[in-house]
Amino acid sequence: MEKKNIDWSSLGFSYVQTDMRYVSNYKNGAWDDGCLTDQASVTMSECACVLQYAQTCFEGMKAYTTQDGHIVCFRPDLNAQRMADSCRRLKMPVFPEDRFVKAVVETVRANAAWVPPYGSGASLYLRPFMFGSDAIIGVKPATEFQFRVFATPVGPYFKGGIKPLKLRICDYDRAAPRGTGHVKAGLNYAMSLYAIVDAHEQGYDENVYLDSGSRTFIEETGGANIVFIKGNTLVTPKSDTILPSITRRSLVQVAKDYLGMEVEEREVALSEIGDFTECGLCGTAAVISPVGTIVDHGKEIHYAGFGPTIQKLYDTLTGIQMGRIPAPEGWIEVIE
Repeated sequence: MEKKNIDWSSLGFSYVQTDMRYVSNYKNGAWDDGCLTDQASVTMSECACVLQYAQTCFEGMKAYTTQDGHIVCFRPDLNAQRMADSCRRLKMPVFPEDRFVKAVVETVRANAAWVPPYGSGASLYLRPFMFGSDAIIGVKPATEFQFRVFATPVGPYFKGGIKPLKLRICDYDRAAPRGTGHVKAGLNYAMSLYAIVDAHEQGYDENVYLDSGSRTFIEETGGANIVFIKGNTLVTPKSDTILPSITRRSLVQVAKDYLGMEVEEREVALSEIGDFTECGLCGTAAVISPVGTIVDHGKEIHYAGFGPTIQKLYDTLTGIQMGRIPAPEGWIEVIE
């Protein structure tokens, strides 16, 4: 299969329209059979529920070319589970988890020419999403929905080398107690846009959000979970309002089973973040982004950036994804 004529090394992390995407519609209480289509545009009523009341959720994942030439996807079953949880919380019909994985596989296979080659540093980013599509003017859930999966080739998250991030403790709240912080709802990200633009204008790369109840515990950033290192221990905040990152859950298992580390999933007080030697943000885009500094209202806490433990975690997980290191059972979905 001939690849697209693309300078893979020049790709950024932005949208490039590919050949095919998957679409399925929900109407009269049931999902249709779904299909692949070359139509990239979405047509809906001006009064569609998603446009009025933001009834939408999404997922993010990647397909890779491994060292032995296979095209694979990393743990799509967990994305399917997380989207199902998001749908339940947002009063949307669950797209069956087995069909979710099948839709992802079909989308990748139909765009195989767009999957970057091994060693290019690029990958095929996948965006499954769902939204309320029928006209709703009163405040209530939609009755019709559309589920879609599109694919776009993306370059490495870091262009021109890795630079440790500078974060700030944010005065805004990301999620309310008993709210929607634990699901991947579009509205959560809309709420974070003002704060992230403000952070960038102030010279920071990201915000660190505290729990909204007491504002004394670390939660996560606007787009990633956060992890800390102290000695041979990986510490990650635990809260009912943190999005359950698939990358974080994978890193926890890598730390335990591959690196022999101790793992603590617990509340992390703001007052103790100076006790850690390394810090990183974890997510699909970059696996682990090294943190160099967290600024708490003028007080700077410094970390080792891409320290030795963060480096080992990064190398091990990317090695599993790329087929250089044997993966735990069920982690790799082979597509071609």
